[in-house]
Amino acid sequence: MRVPLSWLREYVDLPATETGRDVQAKLIEVGLEVETVEQLGTGLKGPLVVGKVLTIEELEGFKKPIRFCTVDVGTANGTGEPQEIVCGARNFAVGDKVVVVLPGAVLPGDFAIAARKTYGKTSHGMICSGDELGMGDDGSGGIIVLPPEHEVGTDAIELLELVDEVLDIAVTPDRGYALSMRGVARETAIAYGLPLRDPALLDVPAPNSFGYPVKISDPLGCDRFTARTVTGLRPEARSPIWLKRRLQKAGMRPISLTVDIANYVMLELGQPLHTYDRSQIQGTIGVRRAEQGEKLTTLDGAQRVLDAEDLVITDERGPIGLAGVMGGANTEIADHDEEGGTTDVVIEAAHFDALSIARTARRHKLGSEAAKRYERGVDPQAASAAAQRTVDLLVLLAGGTAEAGVTEIIAPTAPRTITMPADHPDKVAGVTYGRETVVRRLQQVGCDVYGQDDLTVTVPSWRPDLAEPNDLAEEVIRLEGYENLPSTLPKPPAGRGLTERQRLHRRVGRALAGAGYVEALSYPFIGENVFDQLGLEADDPNRRVVKLVNPLSDEEPALRTTLLPGLLAALRRNDGRGSHDLALFETGLVFHPRQELKVAVRLPVDRRPTDEEIASLTDALPVQPRHAAVVLAGAREQAGWWGKGRPADWADAVEAARTLAREAGAELIVDQGQYGPWHPGRCAELKVVVDGDIVSVGHAGELHPRVVKALHLPARTCAMELDLDRLAQAGEGTLRAPRISAFPVATQDVALIVDKEVPAAVVEYYLTGGAGDLLESIRLFDVFVGSQIGEGKKSLAYALRFRAPDRTLTVDEASAARDAAVALAAEHTGAVLRGA
Repeated sequence: MRVPLSWLREYVDLPATETGRDVQAKLIEVGLEVETVEQLGTGLKGPLVVGKVLTIEELEGFKKPIRFCTVDVGTANGTGEPQEIVCGARNFAVGDKVVVVLPGAVLPGDFAIAARKTYGKTSHGMICSGDELGMGDDGSGGIIVLPPEHEVGTDAIELLELVDEVLDIAVTPDRGYALSMRGVARETAIAYGLPLRDPALLDVPAPNSFGYPVKISDPLGCDRFTARTVTGLRPEARSPIWLKRRLQKAGMRPISLTVDIANYVMLELGQPLHTYDRSQIQGTIGVRRAEQGEKLTTLDGAQRVLDAEDLVITDERGPIGLAGVMGGANTEIADHDEEGGTTDVVIEAAHFDALSIARTARRHKLGSEAAKRYERGVDPQAASAAAQRTVDLLVLLAGGTAEAGVTEIIAPTAPRTITMPADHPDKVAGVTYGRETVVRRLQQVGCDVYGQDDLTVTVPSWRPDLAEPNDLAEEVIRLEGYENLPSTLPKPPAGRGLTERQRLHRRVGRALAGAGYVEALSYPFIGENVFDQLGLEADDPNRRVVKLVNPLSDEEPALRTTLLPGLLAALRRNDGRGSHDLALFETGLVFHPRQELKVAVRLPVDRRPTDEEIASLTDALPVQPRHAAVVLAGAREQAGWWGKGRPADWADAVEAARTLAREAGAELIVDQGQYGPWHPGRCAELKVVVDGDIVSVGHAGELHPRVVKALHLPARTCAMELDLDRLAQAGEGTLRAPRISAFPVATQDVALIVDKEVPAAVVEYYLTGGAGDLLESIRLFDVFVGSQIGEGKKSLAYALRFRAPDRTLTVDEASAARDAAVALAAEHTGAVLRGA
């Protein structure tokens, strides 16, 4: 919300010496986030005056149209003679009043004006556009053409209000009232302890039976609708300068008088309005839910297919507007330049359901100013005042006549009241405010307060965010000043540190970073179409997702069940920006829905929840295991004078998994696998032993070419993902330092013949289990396939290193350990010693 300081002063008598920076500091103290203070007109220096175009000579022989003009600027040039100016704009004519900057002036951006020769003529100044004066878009598309009533020689800096300060406030979703001058003025008045001139305090006629007919079919979606009619508007009437300038400073573009007035009142009171050309409305105005598939062409020219949840404004023909979002093109106000401009209008000031408007705006991707206010909460009591303010301005500025009929349909609602102990803010803040301070602060924000020890608080209509005692406590605390709260550091109990799960998480991150991977953090949201791109089967458990009720993006409405989409998107983005040698990793939660869906209990805030309440909440949440994943592309080792280097391949992805297993103290079994996004011939299934059972924890390898193509990834991209929590279950708990023995090692080599389909990792697993504690390491150093060992067979040769911590092993001891290893491998894999 952009708030011009000059406009703010109309409602609060700020000290004349207060600057925008001073007001910014005060508003920040009461909890509004004022991001910047824009200084308008900085460096601007006159003479800048109103001039009248006397003559225009068209200069020919140039690539673009050029005009040589004489302009009457009165005595502003010191001579009273017409000023000769060269100009390229075409939107003005002889007799028009324009803004002229004379030699010696300085425009924004330190642009000094001097007489100069151009296009064969000497130009003594400039005829100015809005952009050149820092005014922004004024809708003219060129030179500023002023109304004829302004006198020649008038100071244009003051006339156009070019010098001002504008506060830019970031309004949080719970502070919708601050999206209006009225709301910001109220906060300013509280901050300075000054009275507020409320612009909504107007004399409003009572509703009667001869206003424009309105029928509301959905009172839950629209609980208040005010309709007023103004006739006899002058189509040629234009917005006055002060109105245009306030809209421009607030960040809106002037369009036409009727539309500008509606926007002005919305900025002033926070109540969105819509004006209809009455001649284009057929019959009664209605408010209802759309029929599925109905169509409406909105003011932006787009034809929209409506959803059954959309709230629409209708007449006898059907929808004429998306309620609270955007009007329809079929009842648009005709511009004053158009033949047969609008002369009679119907003004709509309504209150719509915030959630319904928010969903409609997101569904149709229409982030209008009206929708932004409705979804944050609009004061329902302001509708009639906003309609009256619009009527008054149309009568004053467009010469219209207000019809006596006033339509006001209101669904009965009771005032919202909250009961709160008077000392509740004291307990929340840890500060003793006292009852008088609590009552005074609540009254300042508009509450009616009754009671002594227990307060009954009636919440003002413009504060829908005040719903419970803690909200009221927050109001007291913020107005008393967050900076006045005492700072007390909590005292952690001794002997507690990171959990084992947290330690593993940190070790994994350090280990992968040490191996050359860079951590990439991605959003946990995905679209379900990514599962098709990853090649997952239709019944794959990862396709069962937890969907968000109110997602940030309709294209990504679900929580991730795998880390790969986010990581691969990061890899693709970096590759597209010229970084082709990539190794990224991420550790994070994935989310799987439970078989039985439960509704989470609402935990209390006045005491510690019981173990049963916490357990009940946990049971209602999705299953959230922690995963770790890596993705690789390009070179794993760079080429240079030291060697040729090598590209990343599936073995690097498998080695990343081994690195994680070592950090978890788990024995990783690498088996041949086939799953979803991985190449079927270059995919390893990662397994561990948990409670005596071999369980799968993930996969690693090279991605399938179809997946690479679908996701626009570099060729031969590799990836690994595993379940860290399951890996931790297979670990041996706290890691122990490696055992260093001073005694010599005994090496035994074995060559085993197995069936071709038996993975080498499985054989290695059973050799390790059979060799016992004396085995220090095992390494596969040869794989042989040939007619000498039989068809369908392969020979695997392993080097086994044995060492004892307290003695030198004998040959018999090493041989016995080797034989035990071979025996266990033979029992489970059918291995036979080669040459036996």
